[in-house]
Amino acid sequence: MKDFLLSVIDWFYPPFRRVMPLQTFRYAACGGANTLLDLCLFFISYNYILHQQIVHLGFITFKPYVAALFMAFCVSFPTGFFLMRYIVFPGSDLKGRVQLFRYFVLVLTCLFLNYILLRFFVEVCHLYASVARAVTVVFVVVFSYLSQKHFTFRVKKQSTT
Repeated sequence: MKDFLLSVIDWFYPPFRRVMPLQTFRYAACGGANTLLDLCLFFISYNYILHQQIVHLGFITFKPYVAALFMAFCVSFPTGFFLMRYIVFPGSDLKGRVQLFRYFVLVLTCLFLNYILLRFFVEVCHLYASVARAVTVVFVVVFSYLSQKHFTFRVKKQSTT
């Protein structure tokens, strides 16, 4: 599966060769696909599963867009980790459990950023929830890429001595 995904992604790379390195292109492809999956799951959860209704769990209540955000997270977290680990950053010398922990911390940070921005765009700017969710993605993607490249899946620099 890994080889198949790499061959498909790399097949589309040549027109972008002058604009970005292969790793950045793979991140854009994998991250874009996972983000699209997340947005679709959010939309379906918000509109068709939750019917835009408040979710009462007995001990806590969630606004429908917050519940939809967490529902989408449950699917996009594992798919995102595997795509980043095996497709985008396969050269990382960190152990898998360290990568998973760091990815989890990063994703929780991104989830928190998404939550804050989503509430801001919905409650302060009065955007539709699906539009607000798409807008938050722009901010979070840049933070996520830089964090994954330099923290979660980093590669130790070789000493030249």
